[in-house]
Amino acid sequence: MESLRDGLLVGMGNPLLDISAVVEKDLLDKYDMQPNNAILAEEKHMPIYQELIEKYQAEYIAGGSVQNSLRVAQWILQRPRTAVFFGCVGRDEYARILEERATANGVNVQYQRSETNPTGTCAVLITGTQRSLCANLAAANDFTPEHLGSEANRAYLSQARFFYVSGFFFTVSFASALGVAKDAAASDRMFMMNLSAPFVPQFYKSNLEEIFPYVDVLFGNETEAVALAKEFNYGTEDLRAIGQRIAELPKANAKRKRIVIITQGSDPVLLIESGTTVVREFPVQKLAPEQMVDTNGAGDAFVGGFLAQLLQGRSVDVCIECGIWTAREIIQRSGCTFEGVPAFSATA
Repeated sequence: MESLRDGLLVGMGNPLLDISAVVEKDLLDKYDMQPNNAILAEEKHMPIYQELIEKYQAEYIAGGSVQNSLRVAQWILQRPRTAVFFGCVGRDEYARILEERATANGVNVQYQRSETNPTGTCAVLITGTQRSLCANLAAANDFTPEHLGSEANRAYLSQARFFYVSGFFFTVSFASALGVAKDAAASDRMFMMNLSAPFVPQFYKSNLEEIFPYVDVLFGNETEAVALAKEFNYGTEDLRAIGQRIAELPKANAKRKRIVIITQGSDPVLLIESGTTVVREFPVQKLAPEQMVDTNGAGDAFVGGFLAQLLQGRSVDVCIECGIWTAREIIQRSGCTFEGVPAFSATA
């Protein structure tokens, strides 16, 4: 295992500025939104961003699922520029804020810049400890495979050993994700993916079928796993059975086992590896209600903690343990934010 260095990890996703506010459930009903769900904005959702800014005490937080995970990984690693992030932003103030905050967190951001659309935003509606996301991708939609073709960016891709992409990114540039996934498999480098939201298996099933042979590690939560099982006609909602089915799907690079990780909030994290019938559970220590601020970014933080240990050559057990620890830390703060030096220490 090589030591930490610049550009060891490359992530691709949708850079979004979170506009986050604590709201009443009535606002979710008004915009036809569900707690703990993530959707893409339709025309009817467009007024919500201004409403959060004008009527609620909205916070601006650097967001976007993959960018969040890389920011968290950098925080755990305490070594800047280990991670490179690709995504598309506009040429505006929101882009400046995003770049400033992600860079301050140690991420090497290599944004594509849209000439036609503003930087994407995500409305984060917090009701109690639950969060509902509504993403207006805007410029994030304008990402193209050509951005990865520049000499500098090809160098980043060739130097990385680990790659991480969200299912959210399928709506933007599936060709970019698939190209990187195929290259990773062909050169025995690790490609990881997140199911991201129930709408991904519902509307991008064929994309999932095409990319799965190249996926070494798949992350998802319980609702995403059940949505996938329904679309793939697994005939079960049993998370263990679903995880095993996914783990045994055909794989291009036979040198690596496929790892499937299913999180379920405060219930145990499930680990399933191809070639074994054993499903392992990792307990999650519950937080007291007064400790919980909001769950926005908890899933992203889990992945960030996992990646930070993976890059250091730690066992999968330690990676998951760190993921759980990191998610707990983020839940105790507003949005996907953190401060100070992380105090994680592995027990495994």
